[in-house]
Amino acid sequence: MRPLDRLQWAALPVALAAGLAFAGCGTPGAPLPPSLKLPAPVTDLSATRTGNQVSLTWTMPKKNTDKLLLKGNVSVRVCRKEGNGVCEAAGASPEFAPGSDAEFTETLPPSLASGEPRPLTYYVELKNRNGRSAGPSNRAVILAGQAPGPVAGLSAQARKEGVELHWTPGGAPTQPTAHIAVRLHRKLLTPPPAKPQQGPFAPPPEPLEQRLLVDSGAQSGWALDKDIRFGQTYEYRAQRVARVTVDGETLELAGELSAPVRVEALDVFPPAVPTGLAAVATANEAGAETAIDLSWQPVADPTLAGYAVYRREGDADWQRISPPQPLVPPAFHDAQVQPGHTYRYSVIAIGQNGHSSARSAETEETVPSP
Repeated sequence: MRPLDRLQWAALPVALAAGLAFAGCGTPGAPLPPSLKLPAPVTDLSATRTGNQVSLTWTMPKKNTDKLLLKGNVSVRVCRKEGNGVCEAAGASPEFAPGSDAEFTETLPPSLASGEPRPLTYYVELKNRNGRSAGPSNRAVILAGQAPGPVAGLSAQARKEGVELHWTPGGAPTQPTAHIAVRLHRKLLTPPPAKPQQGPFAPPPEPLEQRLLVDSGAQSGWALDKDIRFGQTYEYRAQRVARVTVDGETLELAGELSAPVRVEALDVFPPAVPTGLAAVATANEAGAETAIDLSWQPVADPTLAGYAVYRREGDADWQRISPPQPLVPPAFHDAQVQPGHTYRYSVIAIGQNGHSSARSAETEETVPSP
């Protein structure tokens, strides 16, 4: 055999191996299991109860368990169970579009709307066209049992300190371990300004809706909402809430919402009356000029514009002796006095809304004779 022939034979196994390896690239791998097209489970189910109405909300998934986009509406089974019992269907199975915000509402049957408060757990389960699912959602727990009675006699009135609300006290708990409170629902009815204030000292925008839990409301029958802004119109509704602790978690059973009441929070309230007014007669070193210095306790009111000073002699009419613009500091120097005369003084506080307080308690001082 020639040397060249030996080289060709030696290279043959390498060539065969390379050819086999290249041919293996097109060989199909192990077959993949067919997709079951199971919708991904819901993970954000939440539930609330008002009276005997239970409302569920959740977000429908966009994909199935194979990470493929869902097509067409998805059937949803809603169920509820007490304790370790069977999860019973809560009405017919609705359908929702993938990725949509889903809502479901049911009226509790009499067996679940009566008796002592107890946990009631809801689940939703998404089904494919063959009725199969990838499992239930997260749980959402409410309280079954008799809901507290409605709040009666709700009224609201604007005060200087805020909006004062009153209702008829009462509402005994349905079981000894339940605590009854009152929740106020406040809605801002005044439209927000077209151009909100800007800058570091601008107040934050007021929320359109707020909730206030009055822990002692069932017994006291009143509350003061200090978190209001004058010039706004508010609507209030109230409901009794039974609060029960189950396995270290506080659950609530809310009654029906009351009829709404509206209040216009107008700032028509004067500042507080100044106190501690004192008067001291003074003279210069030469004794040629006399005066009376007044001072009083400052009024703690964020809407205060200043003060005005009034004076009279004997039973004469009060005369304002301070400038037309309100005094900012709680003090005044009265140089328009005569030796040997006795003067009476009183002070009022003036608000930024132009309303004035009543006059303070009087004080008097006599200017010494030369």
